[in-house]
Amino acid sequence: MVSKIGYAVAVIAAAIVPVVALVALPAWAILAGIALLIAWLAITRSGRQAWSATGVAIATIPQRLGSSSVVVIGIAGVVGVLVALLAMGEGFRSTLQQTGRDDTAIVLRAGSQTEINSIVEHDSAVVVAQEPQIMRDAHGQPIASPEIVVAAAIPKKGTTVDANVEIRGVGAEAWELNPQLRIIAGRRFTPGLRELIVGKDAVREFAHTRIGSKLVLNGQPWTVVGEFDSGDSHDSELWADTNVVATTYHRGSSVSSVTVRLRNPRLFDALKAAIASDPRLKLQVQTTRTYYNAQSAGLTKAIRILGTTVGLIMGIGAVFGALNTMYAAVATRTREIATLRAIGFRGVPVVVSVLIETLLLALAGGVVGAAIAWALFDNYTASTLGANFSQVVFEFRVTPQLIGQGLKWALAIGFLGGLFPALRAARMPVTQGLREL
Repeated sequence: MVSKIGYAVAVIAAAIVPVVALVALPAWAILAGIALLIAWLAITRSGRQAWSATGVAIATIPQRLGSSSVVVIGIAGVVGVLVALLAMGEGFRSTLQQTGRDDTAIVLRAGSQTEINSIVEHDSAVVVAQEPQIMRDAHGQPIASPEIVVAAAIPKKGTTVDANVEIRGVGAEAWELNPQLRIIAGRRFTPGLRELIVGKDAVREFAHTRIGSKLVLNGQPWTVVGEFDSGDSHDSELWADTNVVATTYHRGSSVSSVTVRLRNPRLFDALKAAIASDPRLKLQVQTTRTYYNAQSAGLTKAIRILGTTVGLIMGIGAVFGALNTMYAAVATRTREIATLRAIGFRGVPVVVSVLIETLLLALAGGVVGAAIAWALFDNYTASTLGANFSQVVFEFRVTPQLIGQGLKWALAIGFLGGLFPALRAARMPVTQGLREL
C-alpha cells in the first residue's frame, strides 16, 4: 500500500511540475532545457537508447497518420484560439499605451477615473494652465488644451446598429500637445464652426465620416472637413472645437479635462504637488501614459482571463485526445517495446521516447495553430467599448511573445498526453508484451 501511494505521488508530481514549468518559465529556460535533453540523448547510453526508440516510433507515424493527426489538430485548435484571443487583448493594450507620454499630463476632477465622468470648471482650468511647470509656446501661451469628451451614436458601416463614438472637443493648443497627429486628407476644423476632423480608424469603421459627410450631433448639423492619423487611440475619435462642442452639448463653460505639456517630464511631481496643495482646486493629475495604461488594464486583464479559461477548457479536451492517441500508439507497438526491453533497453529510455514523440506531435500542432492565428488575425481590425463608453478601434497583434506562449501550452498539453501512456509502456512486463500479436 505504501509503495502504491508513493508511486501515485511520484506520478502526480511528474505530471504537475513539468507542466507548470513549461507554462511559467521564460522561453530561454525552456530552450536551455531542450539543449540539456539533446545533450543527454547524444552523450549517455540511456539517451542514445531513447533516441533510437524515438526514431523507430517516428518512422511508424505514417502508418498511424489518422490517429496522430488527432493530436496535431486538437492542439492546433487550442493554440489558435488562445493566441487569437490574447492577440485581441495585446492589440487593445498596445493602441492605448501608444497614446500616452511622459511629458504630457491630464487633469481631471478628483476621484474621476475617466474623462467622460469628469467635470473641470472654467476657473480651475485657467488656474491649472498658469502653473509654472507647464511649457509655453512661441507666443508665450501655456500649452494647455481644455477638452470635452462626449459619446455620440453613429452607425457602423454596413449595419444599422449604432455605436458610441467619442467626440473630443479640443483647444487651440491641441496641435502642440499632439505633434504626431497628421492631417492626411482635407484640412483642420475652423474654430467656432461646427466642423469635425475624423481619425482614420473611425473613418474605416463608422458611417457618415468621410470628408464632406454631414452628421447630426445632439440635434445640430456638423460637417466632416478632414481626416487625421495620430497613430494611437485618438484615431478612433472625432475632433472639433471645444467651445462649439460645449455649446452643442450644453456644457456651459466647464470641460472634461485639461491636457498640458510639461517643460520637463521630471516636473510632473511638482505639478502634482502644486495642484494638490491649492485649496481652490479639487483636481487630480496623471501623466497621459499612466492614464491611458490604466484605461487598457481592465479589458486586457479580462481578455487574458477569458483566453486562458477557454484555452484551458479546450486544452483538457486536447489532453484526452492525446491520451487516447498515445495509448493506441503504445498498444500497436507493444511487441516492439517489449523486444527493446528484452535486448537491454531500460524503462527510462522507453518513457522518454514516447514523450518525445508526443511532444513533437504537440509542437507540430502548436506551430499550425499559431500560423493560422497569425494568418487570420494579425492586423485584423476590430472595435470594442473603451473606458469612456465609446468604441476604440484597434488591430489584433500576434506577437512573437504570444506565439511562444501558445507553443508552451502545446508542449504542456503534449507532455500530459504522453506521460501516462509512456509510464504504461515502461511498466509493461516483457513476457506479456512479447506474447502480444
